[in-house]
This record gives sequence, structure tokens and C-alpha cells, in this order.
Amino acid sequence: MEINYSKRNIILFLAGQIVSLFGSSLVQCAISWHITLETQSGTMMTIAMVCGFLPTFLVSPFAGVWADRFNRKKLIIFADALVAAATLGLALAFSLGVRDVRLIFAVMAVRGLGQGIQQPAVSSILPSLVPQDKLLRVNSINSTAQSVMMLASPALAAALISVASLENIFIIDVVTAAIAIAILSVFVKVKQRPAERQTEKADYLQDLKLGLGYIARHKLVKQLFVFNAVMSILAAPIAILYALQVTRLFGAEAWRLGFADTGFAVGMLLGGILLTLWGGFKNKHTTMTLGMLVMSAGTVLCGIVISFPLYIALMIFIGIAMPIFNTPATTLLQEKVDPSFMGRVFSLMTMLSSLAMPLGLIVFGPLADVIGMNMLFILTGAAQLFVTLLVALNKTIRAAGLTATEKSDIIS
Repeated sequence: MEINYSKRNIILFLAGQIVSLFGSSLVQCAISWHITLETQSGTMMTIAMVCGFLPTFLVSPFAGVWADRFNRKKLIIFADALVAAATLGLALAFSLGVRDVRLIFAVMAVRGLGQGIQQPAVSSILPSLVPQDKLLRVNSINSTAQSVMMLASPALAAALISVASLENIFIIDVVTAAIAIAILSVFVKVKQRPAERQTEKADYLQDLKLGLGYIARHKLVKQLFVFNAVMSILAAPIAILYALQVTRLFGAEAWRLGFADTGFAVGMLLGGILLTLWGGFKNKHTTMTLGMLVMSAGTVLCGIVISFPLYIALMIFIGIAMPIFNTPATTLLQEKVDPSFMGRVFSLMTMLSSLAMPLGLIVFGPLADVIGMNMLFILTGAAQLFVTLLVALNKTIRAAGLTATEKSDIIS
């Protein structure tokens, strides 16, 4: 498919997605804090997390099929509109005095459903807007914007909660979604794909099987899936159990946990900015390996250091490494996957990544009580280093990491 690249097109698309993400992140923080403050119940917080996660997980395989068969632009608009409608309904209920926590859980489930529909469509539509030699930089900009939202949303939500009612904060998400929908529907031009003109009834199970078969036959995609799943499982302790380690090793003060959270978020932001300005090595495989190496070594060192400032510095470096690893991997998939399978590949990747973390915690949570947090970090970090070595030696990913121009330069 020939791509009519337009800087204006991609700038408008990213702007719309960033605006939408801002409203969603802000309201997500506000909802979580409301449940925490009103219920002060770990069980309620767990239910809220499940309501947000489970619909995303369950809808992902269908969303991937939809992204491959239908108009991705319309899917993104539908997902934004669905989330905005649910949030608007919650705002109206709150304004009428209806504040039942079950209603909040239902809205969180709808928001999770919208996110599950939107993610594969956004990842799949970018290659139709951006040429391959610009994909890594655009993905880096997108990653940086997400990091900014992750860093800024809690502070902004805290400030707004102190001066505005919760229903008025909900309206912010409705407004930002409306702006994003207007930008995407009116100003962003996306070339129609042949698959979007299909009229036959979708066979979701068959389409999903075809997607799984495509992954199994495609050596590069299969290997990226395996490495991503293993790294996600091994990263579970540093991603989630770090709070327990900080509490046990340095003290149970809330400000310490806040510093650790902020350090990781700042690192993610710096990593995204670095990759945007630098562009990575000529071979994306080398950039990926560097990110994995820093992340793995940082995990090992987090199990060794006894100084809290050094621990925070390591959290920053691990945060920097995340986009340096993830962004080239995402870009490789966008470059190499057949456009007709793009949605299914990214939806299955999302499912795999989101499932790997809980599976890792099932093993590593109890193990932490047996061998201690420090040893757990050292062992999982060492295992990450071994996986990093396998990726570094992987000829398939190394060959795929070069662009067509760079390959011809090497041959000549």
C-alpha cells in the first residue's frame, strides 16, 4: 500500500491522541483516589483494578479482528465516544447524588472495554500514516507523551480534587474526547484499505486462528512475542513489588514510595525524549538490546544497594530503559507485520503482556517471602540478563532491525 506521508496528518493524529490520553489519565486518577478515600478497602481497590483490566483483556482478540477488517479510524472514534458517554453518565449520576460504588465499577469496565478496542487500532493505524524511516521517532514521541501524562496526571488530579467537584473533573474527559474525535474525524486523512471494503460476515474465531497461525509461521514475530512475554514475567518484581522492597529496606514512609514512583515516571519521560532526539542506533536490534541490558542490570543492582538515593537513581535508569527497549520492538512489528494482520498481532501482544505480569506475581509474590526481596531482584535481574544475551545473539531480530536502505549500504 502506498503511503501519502504528511507531517500535518501525523501531528494532528498524535495531538488528538495526546489530548484524549490527558483526559483519560486525569479521570482515572480521580476515580482511583475517590474509591480509596471513600472505601479505604483493599478489596474494593482490587475489584476496581479487575473491572478496569478484565474487559480490556477479554475484548482484545475481537478488537484485533475489528482493526484488521474494518476502518481503524472509525474504531478509534467509536472507542473514544464509548468512554466519553460512560464518563458523562457517571458525571450526571454524581450530580444527582447517585454515588454507588457499583456504578463506578461499571463505568470502569466500560472504560477498560474502550481502551481494549482503541489500543490495537492506534498501533495498527500508525504505519499507514508514517513511512518506515520515521516510525521509530513517531513512536518515541508517542511514548514520551504517555510518560508526561503518567507523571503529570496524579499532580493535576490532586490539584483539581481540592478545588472542583468530582463530576466536573469527569467532564474534562468528555471534553478532551470530543476534541480528539473532532480532530481525527475532520482533519486526519487515512488511506482506506481493501479489508475495510469487505462486506462478508466476520468469523471472529476463524480470524483469530488465522492471526495465531500468522504469528506461529512468522519467525521474527514469534520470537519477539516469546522474548516480550519472558521479559514481562521477569519484570514483575521490579514493576510491582518494588513498593514492598522499599518498605522493608528503607522504611514505610509514604514519601519514599512517592519518590520511587516519580523516579520511574521521570525515567520513562527522559527515555522517550532521548529516543526522540537521538533516534537510536542504525539497527533497532542494538537499541533494543541496550534497553534490555540497562533494565536487567538495574534490577540486579536494586537487590544490592542499601542507599535510598542510589535506589531512586536506579529506578530512573530502569525507567529510561523501558522506552529504549519497547519502542524499537513495537516499531519492528509495525514495519514487518502484514497490514492485514496488524490489529490481531498487536491485540495478542497486549493480551500477552498484560497476562504475563499477573502470572509472574503468582510465582514471585510468595517466593519473595521465602528468599527475600533482595535475592528475588538479583535472581530475576540475572535471568533478564540471560534473556538479553539471547536477544543480542539472535540473528533474525538483528537482520530485521536494519532498514532496507541500511541493508543495501552493507551489501554495497
